[in-house]
Amino acid sequence: MKIYNGEGMILGRLAARVAKDALLGEEVSVVNCEKIMISGAKQVNFDRATQKRGRYGHPHRSQTHSRLPDKWVRRTVRGMLPWKQARGKEAYKLIRCYNGVPGEFAEKELITIKDSSVNKLPNLKYVSIGEICRHIGGKV
Repeated sequence: MKIYNGEGMILGRLAARVAKDALLGEEVSVVNCEKIMISGAKQVNFDRATQKRGRYGHPHRSQTHSRLPDKWVRRTVRGMLPWKQARGKEAYKLIRCYNGVPGEFAEKELITIKDSSVNKLPNLKYVSIGEICRHIGGKV
């Protein structure tokens, strides 16, 4: 089982690594989901999240995008899996996401990916998933 620490990581790069490991049959957990970063200007990310949250299907139903950081990350990883195939669904079942660090992972070694760190960005334009979820009404 691999346990990734999401603190200060870029969402897309971390999600790609998690999806790849899950497709190889490895159980994967991501902790500190509220501290994962999304690159781009803060206001642009807030507007995009608000628009995505406000979309409805036809006929009108409830929103399909969560306001919880752990579900946000899991949904992003799902987008990088072949979801409509059996192997994609099996891989998706192997992924677990958590806000903070649960007690069962407190003493275990957490994997930090150097290539997906927010320090690699050429500018300081990024925002955490926790801030975005709070902006659209989540109680993080």
